[in-house]
Amino acid sequence: MKRIGLSATMPLALMACSQPAPEADLFDRLAARCGQAFEGRVVSEDPRDADWASRRLVMHVRECGGDAIRIPLHVGEDRSRTWVISRTADGLRLKHDHRHEDGSEDVLTQYGGDTVEAPAPDRAEFPADAYSRALFEREGIPASTENVWSITLGETRFTYALDRPDRHFAAEFDLTQPVEAPPPPWGAE
Repeated sequence: MKRIGLSATMPLALMACSQPAPEADLFDRLAARCGQAFEGRVVSEDPRDADWASRRLVMHVRECGGDAIRIPLHVGEDRSRTWVISRTADGLRLKHDHRHEDGSEDVLTQYGGDTVEAPAPDRAEFPADAYSRALFEREGIPASTENVWSITLGETRFTYALDRPDRHFAAEFDLTQPVEAPPPPWGAE
């Protein structure tokens, strides 16, 4: 039986101890805020964002399951929007669930996309998927076929953004001061 001295195993032991602990992924970091609501503001400067910029924005990390997180976005009294972030085999998916006050789906709903690259622990980008591109074409908004949405989760800020060649929109939410949870989004059970 061959014996390996301590000096031979020392480098392996030191290497194992010096490896950083795996970081929590973006999905888990967001799910850790489940139940909390945060106030935000429009930080982009496009004149088309003036209506949103003049209203109170509140995101509520409302429902967190093993594979999906539902985050209603309240724009003033409008409770029609919910971001749905879910796990896929290769990354994350972002969908926009838009509802009318009676809970019925808006014609522009369930659009979004999947990450193309593995999301970083603090950021993910979601180019418009085939369903969304077809929806935007059908509804006469072809510029939106090039949409790329992103979410960025820092220690103190959450940013939701939309980019395409002729458009940039961004809203930033302060994670340091949770606010009272708003009423449920339209269509929530």
